[in-house]
Parts: sequence; C-alpha cells; structure tokens
Amino acid sequence: MAGQTNEREVILDILLMIDKEGTYSHIAISETLRKYQFLEKQVRAFITKVVEGTLEYQLRLDYILDQFSKTKMKKCKPVIRNLLRMGAYQICFLDQVPDSAVCNEAVKLAKKKGFVALSGFVNGVLRNLARKKEEIAYPKEESDPILFLSIYYSTPEWIVKSFLNDYGYEQTKQMLEAFFKENKTTIRCHTSKISKEELKSCLEAEGVTVEPCDYVKEAFFISDYNYLQRLKAFKEGLFQVQDQSSMLVVKAADPKEGDRVIDVCAAPGGKSFHCAEELNGTGLVIARDVTDYKVSLMEENLQRTGYQNMRMERQDARELVQEDVQTADIVIADLPCSGLGILGKKNDIKYKVTRDQQKQLVSLQREILSTVWQYVKVGGTFVYSTCTINKEENEENRQWILDNLPMEAVSLDTVLPKELHNETTKEGYLQLLPGKHHCDGFFIAKFKRVQ
Repeated sequence: MAGQTNEREVILDILLMIDKEGTYSHIAISETLRKYQFLEKQVRAFITKVVEGTLEYQLRLDYILDQFSKTKMKKCKPVIRNLLRMGAYQICFLDQVPDSAVCNEAVKLAKKKGFVALSGFVNGVLRNLARKKEEIAYPKEESDPILFLSIYYSTPEWIVKSFLNDYGYEQTKQMLEAFFKENKTTIRCHTSKISKEELKSCLEAEGVTVEPCDYVKEAFFISDYNYLQRLKAFKEGLFQVQDQSSMLVVKAADPKEGDRVIDVCAAPGGKSFHCAEELNGTGLVIARDVTDYKVSLMEENLQRTGYQNMRMERQDARELVQEDVQTADIVIADLPCSGLGILGKKNDIKYKVTRDQQKQLVSLQREILSTVWQYVKVGGTFVYSTCTINKEENEENRQWILDNLPMEAVSLDTVLPKELHNETTKEGYLQLLPGKHHCDGFFIAKFKRVQ
C-alpha cells in the first residue's frame, strides 16, 4: 500500500462505501484505517483529510464541477462522480499536491476501475477546473442568501432555512463556518485511575499534543497522534473520548455516590462511563441501547475501562421495563435526534437526514419520553439532551415535558461553569451552539420529578 495511486484508491473506496452503501462516514473511515493501520501517519492523515473534505464540501464541489462539465454530477456514475469530487477538493482546497498530479492520478484510477472510456472526460473536467479555478462563481449572497449559504457551506437548503428561522442570519453563518473548522479530539481523564497531570505527561511522552478544555477541568483536547487505539493510555483505560458537550450532560445530572442511574439511549456510552466515574465505584449505572451492536460497543469500552458499577442491556427505550419504575435517582435521556449540532464531526449527516425524518424524530422523542420518565423516583433527576440545534427537538420538547409529565425545571447554574450561565440556564436548560461555544451543538435540560 505505497504510492499516491493506492492512497487515492483507498479514498475512492471509502467515498463509494458512503455513497453507494449508505455507510456513515465516521464508520467507513474508522473501519478502513483499522484495516490499514500499518500506513504511515501522514498517509493516514491524507486519506482522512481528503475523505472528510470531499464530504464536507460535497454540494459546493458539485456546484463547481457542474460549471466545468457538460454532464451534471448527479447524472455521473458513482465512481466518476466521486473521482471528480475528490479531485476537485484537492485542486480547490489543498496545496500540497500539484494540480497536474491530481489529474494524472484521477485518470489512472478511472482506468483501473474499468472506466477507460471515461478517463478522458475525467481528465478534461479536472484540467479545465485547474486552469480556471479563479473563475468559479457562487450564488450572490445579497440577492439569494439561502442558496448562497447552502452552496458555499455545502448544507441542504431545508437545514439552512431551519437555522435562519431559529437563529437569524449572522448566528447561522457563524455556525455553518464553525462546522468547517478542524476538530481536535476531546478526551476525559479517568481521575479514579490517574491524575490529569499524569495523563498529560503520559500522552506527551507518546508525542501527543495536549491542551486544556474550557468547561470541564478533567478534559483535554488532543492532536498529533496517529492511531488512538495504539496509545498506551487508551489501552489502559485511562481516558474516554467524549466531547465537552456530552460531559456537560453528566455535570448537569450531578450524580452522587450511591446513586442508581439509567441511561436509556446510551451507546457508545460516554455519558454512562462518566456517571460511573462520578459515582466513584459506588451505586449502579445501567446503560441501555436498542441493538446488540450498540451494546457490544459499550461492552468493549467496559472491558477496557474496567468499571465494576455498570451494567449493559439491550432494550428498546419505547418499551417500559416495569421493574425499573421509580427506581432511578437519575435518568439520562440523550435521545435519537437529527444530529445537526455535530455536522463538523459527522459531516455526511446533513445529506442523509430530511425534513420529514426530522419531524418523525420529534414524535419518536416524545414516545420515548412518555415511557422513560417513569423510571425516575419522586424527587429524582431527569435530564433530556440531544446533539442537535433544532428548536422543535429541543426547546419545544422541553416545554412538552413540562406540560405533560410530572416534572419541574431545575436550574443549571449550580452545576455548570459560570461562563455558560445565561438567561436560560437559571430556567433549567442550555443550548450550546457551534462557533459560539467550544464544543458540539448540544441541548441540555434538567428536571425534578415532583409526583
């Protein structure tokens, strides 16, 4: 697996897995890099960058390519379409590879994949783009702001309209820009096993860059590592990969030693493991999800981390577990959602979710909420969260809980850092926004069961 052609073939195969088979990008990339973990660090980084960049800018790349191709991208065969997209991404957004090399490698790959007759077409489109990339035209921001934002930030129009309706133009633009900024990996130190200072030294000894996080004292941003699973500290279960926004859900829940916690849609388990850590070996965390695969992911993490106060279960959150009614001090309901707050990390979500699906998710969320609140003891804590920034799934669902369930809102000001306090946190909820906060877009609402 050496040489540029092979690197690009790996990239093309990942893009086809996503395009033709519907595989989510983070899964396709992760599975492929696990298979090719012997590749050098810079090669793996190049593969990841081109795949993620091609996906991030997909709508914009198609808009650009349509200006230089007689055949529109949506009518091209998947192999050709993805070859052109990855070539256009390198020509328009990367400096390290000469445009001529990008064109040559694309032609070689077209022939290798059995498209000899179309190799000239690929060559012509990419060379034309390389010569005239300064002439690329975009929709006018002033006359058609929705189309401009959609194309320039490669986000479907219905999502742009939703953001504009909820947050206005400037905030929408700020969020869309934030999705394209490089994301460092966020980790949480398992302080029951190692101090954060010791973990920092351990990671730095392996060449990892470690920086403190803004909102959670036991969290770090890490970068400049090759393969996460190879890190000694990871293999020894000394930290968990988890975004600060997810950690803040647990900070909001505020588990105390001896508590019984039920996390109803838990996979891959970040919040559940965080709760287990906060319980300091006491109490019990029951982490549930709907499929064997998701439960197996959590069990893998459990083997690595070694927590004794956890139990994994396969359970559809819509179905009531009668024996758990009124047994939990804390229930965490981080529910399936449109994922519009994490487009910077899972950049193909925006092409998969539709407006109709988003509406259906609201119904699913309320169906689950109608069931799982019953596990909370009277006086216990109920936390509702999502990784989206859609108000129907967030603020409107919060109000639905208050209107339909025996819950009252609980202020977040006593449990969240002061820099996050605002007019809503005292009312019991927080909307984290990309570009405004240094974490994923996330919604957190806290309640107490009153009867």
